[in-house]
Order: sequence, then C-alpha cells, then structure tokens
Amino acid sequence: MPVIGLAVLALASLAGWLGVLLGTARAWDLRPTAEDEPPPPEPARWPSVAVLVPARNEAEVLPSTLPALLAQDYPGAWHLVLVDDRSTDGTAAAARACGVDPVPGTGLPEGWVGKVWALEQAARQAGEPDYYLLTDADIRHGPDSLRRLVAEGEAAGLALNSRLARLRCLAPAERLLIPPFVLFFGLLYPMRRVNDPASRVAAAAGGCVLVRRHMLDRAGGFAAIRDRVIDDVSLARAVKRLGAPIRLAVSRSAVESLRPHGFRGIWRMVRRTAFTELRHSWALLALTLGLLLLMFPLPPALTVVGFASGSPLTGAAGAAAWALTTALYLPTVRYFRLNPAWALTLPLAGCLYGAITLDSALRSSRRAAS
Repeated sequence: MPVIGLAVLALASLAGWLGVLLGTARAWDLRPTAEDEPPPPEPARWPSVAVLVPARNEAEVLPSTLPALLAQDYPGAWHLVLVDDRSTDGTAAAARACGVDPVPGTGLPEGWVGKVWALEQAARQAGEPDYYLLTDADIRHGPDSLRRLVAEGEAAGLALNSRLARLRCLAPAERLLIPPFVLFFGLLYPMRRVNDPASRVAAAAGGCVLVRRHMLDRAGGFAAIRDRVIDDVSLARAVKRLGAPIRLAVSRSAVESLRPHGFRGIWRMVRRTAFTELRHSWALLALTLGLLLLMFPLPPALTVVGFASGSPLTGAAGAAAWALTTALYLPTVRYFRLNPAWALTLPLAGCLYGAITLDSALRSSRRAAS
C-alpha cells in the first residue's frame, strides 16, 4: 500500500479513538460504580419482590451463590423461585441442599429460547409481587444487593434497574478477554445514554435485573421476548419504549459472577450472540470487522511500519492511536484490579473478538443452510 494510504489509515484510527475519548457517552469510563454512589433514601413502604432464578446445570456454583441470595437483608416481603431448567448435573439436589425446593422446568415450547422460558415458568409460580428480580444462578449477591436495587428503583421511579455484574477475571484467558468484553459492552451500550430518558439506547445485564411487574406486563411479559437470544437488551428496550426510565450500572463487588471461563468457554459465550447482535447482516459484519481491524491491531502495526519505512506521519499517528487505545482501556483494567501492563493486550483481544464474530456468522450461515 502507498505511504499515503498507510498514513490515512493511521489518522483514521486516531480519529476513531479521539471520538471515543471526546464523545459525550464516555463509554470507556466505568466510574462511578454502583457502590461508589451514596445510598438512596429508603422508601416509606418496602414493595414485595419475587426473585426468579433460571438454573441449568449449575450444581457447581449454587452452593456459593444461593446461600448469599437467601441471606438478603431486605425489609419487605420477598421470596425466591428457582427453576431447574432440565439440568443433567444435580442442580435440583444442590438447590435442595441450600434449602430451596426447585420448580422442575418443562420442555421448551416452539418459538421460545431456554432462559426466557425458564423465567416465564418462574413468573407463573411467583404470584403478583411489585417487582421481579431476575438473576442468574452463577451470580453472588452481597447482603444488601436487593435492598439497594429496590431503594434506587423507588427513589428514582425506575421501571428497570440492572447491574453489570463483576465477572471473574483470574485465569490468563479471562484476563485477556473479559475486560475487553466489558469495554465493548460499554461501547455498544453506553451507560450514560442507557440511563438518559431522552436517549433511545436501552440495555440491561441479564445477570441482575430488577423490573416492576406491571411494567413488564405492559411490555407484553416474557412472551414479548420469547425468541430473543439477547434477552436482557431486548427486555430493556421493550420497557424503555413505554417511556419509563431505566438504569444500568456497573457493580464493583455487590453483584459478581462466580462462573469460571476458559478460552473456549469465552469463545462460545461471545459466539452465541455475536451475529445476532449484528441482526444477522453480512453488511454489518463486514463493517464491524473493518472497524475492529482499524481500531485495534492497526495502531501498533502502523506504528512499527511507519517508522520502519521512513513515514513519520504514519508512525506518529499510529503511535498516538495506540497510546490513546491503551489509555482508554486502562480504567477497565483497573476495575478488574489487573496489572496495567494488561492494557497493552487490547489489540490482540480485538483480533480475537473479530475472529469470534466471524465464527458466529459462519456457524449461523451453516445452521440456516442445513
């Protein structure tokens, strides 16, 4: 490629990261987390809550997460409904050992996805509470998690209040790929815009969602999202379309996922929804892969190529883009309490996420053709 072309690519990458830095969404900034903010005033009357837990093959984590959930310091009436979603690993026995009698899940009806169907079955057993708390079986809640979620919802009149749980980040694969996952989530769904009633951006984190029951009913209930693989974002969109305020915040420690992720596990987790996120559009796939290439591996590559080939503009623009990439990734690295040197791995992670997204599209195409 001519030198001028390389310089244009380097400047385009730098412009992209400057847009992320200067954009009003501040998608890279995870502060303040939910626990950093002062506690909201407590309501005069604590509303009733039903905690809905879909559990499929969760026997390993339930002994750690379920007792914490049962120990909630919530002053109002609340109860828990756990649906054993056709598990094969002793999930039901693990729940009973923790003092919870699970609801046996039934076969998946046509047109429903598994988790949403499990939530629907749990809701049918839950009566008519003021709120549902939807929480995954691998999520460990701090003792005041439910209390704070409800107090925030009551104080701000929220229809939906969600926490992005702190994900496990211990193994090398987790340290390489989990922080970028949080960064990319923020870039796709900037929380400042999610929380802005005037913005159409809506999102939730499915591991922890508090939703008013009557608002969920107005949105069509779980049946309205029965076929949605990305059920949490779909639920948030359905509720926000009603004109009701919603909130999404990052949790530092009060809501955390205990699920371990190896490299293959993370690959499968992202692959499951990546092409769906792109609305199964090959044009959007091409645009996404091009942007990932431009924003992540190209800055360091152009830094080396530019200076090595005697093109100071290319080298300087590539170095500036790479430095800005690293600086904007640092807040996420610090959130996970990792060595700052991990910020230098973002270009590699960006390449891997591009490969996962392409794999998701190819597998989807093969399924459609079969």
